[in-house]
Amino acid sequence: MATVSFAQRQNVYYLKNNGRYVSIRDSADYVRIVREPDSASVMYNVFEFYLNGKKKLLGKSSTIDPPRFEGQCARFYKNGNKESLTYYKDGLITGSEYDFYPNGKPYVIKEFPDNKDIYNNLVNHYSIIENYDSLGTASVKNGNGYYKGYDNNFKYIEEEGRLENGKRDSVWKGNFKNVKTTFTETYQDGELISGVATDSSGTTTTYSKSRDVPPEFKGGVEAFGKYLATHIRYPSYENEHNIQGRVILSFVVEKDGKLKDIKVNKSASSGLDQEAVRVIKNSPLWVPGTRFGKPVRVIYSVPVSFSLSN
Repeated sequence: MATVSFAQRQNVYYLKNNGRYVSIRDSADYVRIVREPDSASVMYNVFEFYLNGKKKLLGKSSTIDPPRFEGQCARFYKNGNKESLTYYKDGLITGSEYDFYPNGKPYVIKEFPDNKDIYNNLVNHYSIIENYDSLGTASVKNGNGYYKGYDNNFKYIEEEGRLENGKRDSVWKGNFKNVKTTFTETYQDGELISGVATDSSGTTTTYSKSRDVPPEFKGGVEAFGKYLATHIRYPSYENEHNIQGRVILSFVVEKDGKLKDIKVNKSASSGLDQEAVRVIKNSPLWVPGTRFGKPVRVIYSVPVSFSLSN
């Protein structure tokens, strides 16, 4: 972690694209600056910049670090053009999201429900309102039409199919080259009725309800919180010196539910870091994530907070 405070009352962080904090700028992929709230506001101002100095993100957050975005958040491509405009509520995507091509033309407009679900980015949770080609010609308007979705680099079409009232409907087809998998899915009013996927080895799997199912602690988020609360032992040095903070960890949830490659992405102190790692390392097996109906390794990130009662 790198944090520097200046007279303007701002914090500076150096980060890798995977979310890991690093101590020096030359090792980072981008820089995050968090400044004190404007007059009559309680929201911190968040700025991110590519190493060449061009802006990467502009937004507001209710917390200093990590950000918990509120309201409009703008992201930008390295060429300076706008990448997306996203609206947040309580740190979650809510309402409209506007995505753009690298040439600045509109790409897609999505609508996210206000349901406090951290997985609203899953394909059957949001509605697609508009979709355009790179020249600005619409193929979807008012949630109706034929959608074509590109890979992250806009090199090829990953998935395509019909939309009715913003929801996927009828047959959708796709090719995720990054995982060497082709698929055909059938939807009805946004619900995934059935899917068939074939990987590069020719193995076929079937699935329903959701293409991607994230891993989770058995019992869900609430059970995970109870596990942390009952198993964390506050380190004696930090307790005696009133050291508090939040450790952000990343780890891999393996196909069998075991947790591997536990890493500290953001440090709070040596003792708090070690205790957070210990508790996660001793966690019972998780329910593994699945993609296209088969278990997959998933990189997961969690904050572990340490606080002392006065």
